[in-house]
Amino acid sequence: MQRPELLAPAGNMEKLKIAIHYGADAVYLGGEAFGLRNMADNFSVDEMKSALDYCHAKGVKAYLTINSYPRNEALPELEEYLAQIAPLPFDAYIVADPGVIDAVRQVSPERELHLSTQANTINWRSARFWQQQGVRRINLAREMSLDNICETVTKVPGMKFEAFVHGALCISYSGRCLISSMLTGRDANQGECTHPCRWSYHLVEESRPGEYFPVVEDENGTFIFNSRDLCLLEHIPALVASGVHALKIEGRMKGINYVASVLRVYRQALDEYLNNLEGWRCRPEWLDELAKLSHRGFTTGFLFGQPRNVGQEYQSAYIRSHDFVGVVDEVRGDGTLLISVRNRIKSGDLIEFIGPGMRSDSLILQQFMLLPERGEAVLVEAVNPNSRILLTVPFVVEAGDLLRREKIES
Repeated sequence: MQRPELLAPAGNMEKLKIAIHYGADAVYLGGEAFGLRNMADNFSVDEMKSALDYCHAKGVKAYLTINSYPRNEALPELEEYLAQIAPLPFDAYIVADPGVIDAVRQVSPERELHLSTQANTINWRSARFWQQQGVRRINLAREMSLDNICETVTKVPGMKFEAFVHGALCISYSGRCLISSMLTGRDANQGECTHPCRWSYHLVEESRPGEYFPVVEDENGTFIFNSRDLCLLEHIPALVASGVHALKIEGRMKGINYVASVLRVYRQALDEYLNNLEGWRCRPEWLDELAKLSHRGFTTGFLFGQPRNVGQEYQSAYIRSHDFVGVVDEVRGDGTLLISVRNRIKSGDLIEFIGPGMRSDSLILQQFMLLPERGEAVLVEAVNPNSRILLTVPFVVEAGDLLRREKIES
C-alpha cells in the first residue's frame, strides 16, 4: 500500500512552521519571482535557507515553485535566479514551462523536477512524454477523473503522481486563465492573478448602459463565475488506492488558520485510514471542521466525471462560521501562554484552542494580561489585533496552536 505524502502550502515562514506543526510531510513554497503566487509573501533567498534548515531538521521535504510561463525578456532574469538558488538543497523544483525545464537542466542538472498542474497533464501519454523529459513527479490536472488517474498511474510505471484534494478551483482549464489580464492587466500565468472570477457581477444590456441587472443574487451579490471549493476528504480511500504519491492542499495565499485546520483534518483522516483500511469511515466532525473555514461550498470536482450543476456556487459568496483570533507563540516554563492576537477579543468570549491531532479545548475568557512593547503587563478586558497577551489555561496547549471563536455577525 502506497503511503501518500501530505503536501501543504507555505506562503511564508509562519505558514511553513504551522504546516509542519499540523502534520505536513512536505511543503511547497515560492520565491520572489517565477512562481504563480507573486502576491503571496513568498521567500527571499536568505529566507529559503532558513526554511530549508527548518524543514529538513523536522524531516519534512520542501519544494520550490518555478511554475510561471516567462516571456523572452524575462529569461536572463530567470537564469540569474536559478544560479542564485542552485546551492540550496530543495528536494525538487515544481515547473510547468518547457523553457524553464531547459534552463533548470543547464543550471542545476541534478535537480529533481516535479511538473505543475499548470502543464495540464490530463492523459497517460502526456505523463509518459514528461517522464521521457526527466520529470520525476506530476501534479495531475484537476480535470482528471478517478478512473483516468488510476489508468495513468498504471500505464506510466516509475513516474510519481500527486493530486489536489482540497482548496480553491479555477474556472479555467487547470488555471490557464486570461480574465485577470483582461480586466486588471495582471497576468495569472505570470503569478499575478487578481481572482476576478471571485468578484460580484451584474448584467448590462447593450442598449441600456448604466442599468445593472442581477443574474442570480442573494444579499451578498452575484457570483456567477465562482467555483465551489474542492473537498475530497470522503474519498481518501479511493485516492490512496489509485496509487498517487501525494495528496496536495491548495492555498499559499490563505492564512495560517486555513493551513492548520485543513491539515489537522486530512492528517488524522489519512493516518486513520492507513491504520484501518477496512474499518475507516469519514467522521462527521472532520467535515464540520472544514466547514468552519472560509469557503464557497464544496465539490468533488471532476473526480467522478463532469461536475455539471454541482460545480458552481450560485447562492453566496464565502461561507465562514468561525473567526481566527490568535496564535500561541510560546508556552513559558510556568505554563503561561504568550499569544499573538489577530482579531479583537474580550472578556466573555468563548475561545477554542485547536492543535494537531484534532486536539481542541475551550474556555470563556476572563480578564487577561496585555503585554505592551514597553513596560509591565497590565490587566485588561479587551484587546485589538496585533496585541500580545499572557494567558493561563487549564488544559494542554503547544506553541503553534491557534485560537478561534464563533463568528460575530455584524
